[in-house]
Amino acid sequence: MKVENIHHVAYRCKDAKETVEWYTSNLNMEYMLAFAEDHVPSTHEPDPYMHVFLDAGGGNVLAFFELPTKPAMGRDPNTPPWVQHLAFKVKDRDTLLAFREKLEANGIEVLGVTDHSLFHSIYFFDPNGHRIELACPDPREEELAKKAAEVKWEMLEEWTKTKRAPRHAAWLHANEFEKL
Repeated sequence: MKVENIHHVAYRCKDAKETVEWYTSNLNMEYMLAFAEDHVPSTHEPDPYMHVFLDAGGGNVLAFFELPTKPAMGRDPNTPPWVQHLAFKVKDRDTLLAFREKLEANGIEVLGVTDHSLFHSIYFFDPNGHRIELACPDPREEELAKKAAEVKWEMLEEWTKTKRAPRHAAWLHANEFEKL
């Protein structure tokens, strides 16, 4: 018995229409469908909501809930904004750079390109305050991932004991830190 894949991921949004328009115009996602109810099907609570679904490519679905009767959205004040994010894969570096150019032309502040060795990323925020990452594979991704996977359990064990960054895969960012 094994999970097959992610059916969808769901987040809260401030405004369903604004969110759909932002994702369709900035990330070229297709607006798939919407559900609106006055009662929550799983809990039967009386609570109106709008639930929208976007095609994130490759059978992946991104969904949002607008909850007009709930207090304004917030975020966990104890978690830095860079931690919780949605990451989407793009074909290659040219596509990544084209997205960066499009986003910046639309007035969206973009951080990066950040080199993570196995992949390269840009970061920005959607209108709900969710951090978004677009990532493209490095040409050496397979080779580097295989090498990194060889030490994954040792790294996890050391981290569990020390809560300090193990150096087993420090080579992934060696060139980055040589520049400092």
